[in-house]
Order: sequence, then structure tokens, then C-alpha cells
Amino acid sequence: MEALSFAPPPVSEEAERVRAEVRAFLKTELANRPPFKKADSWNGADPAFSRKMGAKGWIAMTWPKQYGGHERSALERYVVLEEMLAAGAPVAAHWIADRQSGPLILKAGTEEQKQSILPRIAAGDCYFCIGMSEPDTGSDLASVRTKAVKADGGWVVNGTKVWTTGAHIAHYMILLCRTAEPTANRHEGLTQMLVDLKATDGVQINPIYDLAGQHHFNEVVFRDAFIPDSAVLGKPGDGWKQVTSELALERSGPERFLSSFTLLVELVRALGPDPSPAAKIAIGRLVAHIYTLRRLSRSVAGMLQRGDDPAIQAALVKDLGALVEQEIPEIARQLIAAEPDTKSTSDFVAVLAHTVLNAPSFSLRGGTREILRGMIARGLGLR
Repeated sequence: MEALSFAPPPVSEEAERVRAEVRAFLKTELANRPPFKKADSWNGADPAFSRKMGAKGWIAMTWPKQYGGHERSALERYVVLEEMLAAGAPVAAHWIADRQSGPLILKAGTEEQKQSILPRIAAGDCYFCIGMSEPDTGSDLASVRTKAVKADGGWVVNGTKVWTTGAHIAHYMILLCRTAEPTANRHEGLTQMLVDLKATDGVQINPIYDLAGQHHFNEVVFRDAFIPDSAVLGKPGDGWKQVTSELALERSGPERFLSSFTLLVELVRALGPDPSPAAKIAIGRLVAHIYTLRRLSRSVAGMLQRGDDPAIQAALVKDLGALVEQEIPEIARQLIAAEPDTKSTSDFVAVLAHTVLNAPSFSLRGGTREILRGMIARGLGLR
């Protein structure tokens, strides 16, 4: 049985200097942002805030300067992400484009695609959504049924994507679709395409409201939508290879263990300076778990910086992170007798309500627990 390796992340003095800059920026920018809104950090879209981040050089940090990037290290980028999320900054508008769509275009896109899209992402002016999940397929991406049929000068697409975060505000979707009939190898015949959601006929975006009554998710329906050849990302048939490399970027970041962090902060405040022995033990245990996850996640950032493909390590971080994220609201309810209420004037109670309602999604988004554990088992040689 192989062991999964998590090398110590490299030391970066520059990353710590960036941390100080980000904290000073956030102290001013978020001074009047209530904890209830901070709890919705990477689902909270604020285009003006995203543009400010772009102006600071905190989007596209690792990309080449010729495409609007800043050629900073993956660890410097990591510091910006964890500071933003820990502080509850509204990063959703540019989040997906910066995290995975832009790097995928950088890796597989044509020069025209890079020149036309990447600088706009870096400026905080261009947003993306992920066209992977479909009805009845869940995390089994190889079973996607959205089909693109070759036509003169492009492709005609029919099918449905679901749970598509941010499609209603996004400028583009990276669509995973089938461009060839399925074979015994289900990973063959899949292709990714850049869909201009603002200019493509035959695309309908329908809202999906979550348990908390929020509109982050969408159903996106394609009915004879024409996608030009120039919008194919990479080569036809390379979709599976590209999408798996994209998922390593999606699953390993600090967002995979900081979704409940605002609640942890408010819990500590509500417990006060002299918590019970049981509360001290519970808080210490949670902090130790987060510290360990941060170490693993930063290790993955170091792997990405070296050009490695840490897909299995990222899956492990995501799976363990979701467990801790979902554990925090349960422990909070045990330590403080309070009924969750989103309209409460108590910061702790309102944040608790928000987190309780959103916690079930933490182990679904980015790949279900069963899919992730299957990947980890294969990585360990167990199946």
C-alpha cells in the first residue's frame, strides 16, 4: 500500500509580507460588514470588492504578466485566500475564475482565448461558472449526457447542467460535454468548451434556491446552442484529462476547511474569557483539526507551485475539511443552548443559523464524500 505524501510547504517570507498587506486592507474594507454576511464569504458576490482585489494584484497572482498576472508564488496566493476567507470577505464574483477557470485556460487555451479573457479575470471584471454536474449524475462526471454535435464552424449543444454556482452572474461557463459516442472507456469523447453566457442563444439559466433561501445555484439548460470552434478549450476528446486537473485546484484550497470559520470565531466570543472545561477541550480540538488541515492544504499549494498533480492529496484535504466544517455547528449547539435564527440580533445565533442551513452542502460541493474516498482508496492502492 502506498502512502500519500504531504511535503512541508516551503517557507516564504514574501508571503508573510503579503499577509500583513491583506490584513490591513481587510481591516478597513470589512469594518462595517456584519458577522452574518461574513459567514457567506465565498458565496458572497461583490463586484466592486473584486475590482479592488484586482487593482491590488490579488487575483491571477501566479499567472504570467503578459496575461494580466503577477508571477507571484502559489504560497503568496494561498495567504491572500486564507486571509480573505478567515475575515469573511465577499470573494464569490471572481472566485471560480481565479481558482480554476483561468489556470485551465492558461494551460489548455489558445492564444486568442488567453489574450481576450485572462486580463479581464485578473482585473476582477470577468466571472466564471463550472459546467460539470448534471441531473442524475452527481459527482460521476464520466456519465455526463450533455451532447455537442459537430456543425459547420462549431458545435450544437443540448443538455442540462445543475447546481451551477454563480451562473446568473457569470460571463462564461466552462462546459464539459460529450462530443463522441460513449465507449467502454467512459472517459473518452469528452470535451470542454468556453460558453459566453451573455451572448449565446439557446442557453437558459434557472435559479435554484437552497435550504437557506439563497440563490447561489442554478440550472443551466442548453437547447440547440451553437458554440463556435474557437470556443473549444484544448482539443476535442481531452475533456476528462483537463477536468481532473481542474478538480485538484478546486478541492485543495482553504475554502475546504474555513466555511464554518466565522461560526468558530463567534462561538469563542460567545463563550467568553472563562469557558467551561468541556468548552476548552472542544475548542482546542477544533483548532487542532483546522491547524492540521491548513498544513495539508499549504502542502498542496507547494505541490502546485512545483508543477505536480496533487489530485489525490486534494481529495483528501477536501474530504477531511468537510468533516470539520460540518462538525463545528454541531459542537457549537452542544456548547451554547441557543435556537438558530437568521433574524436574531445575536451575532452568534444568526451565524449559527446560517451555518446549520448551509452545512449539508459542504460534503457535496466539489465532489461527494463517496467519490472522494474512492479516489483516495485508489491512490493508496486499496482498489
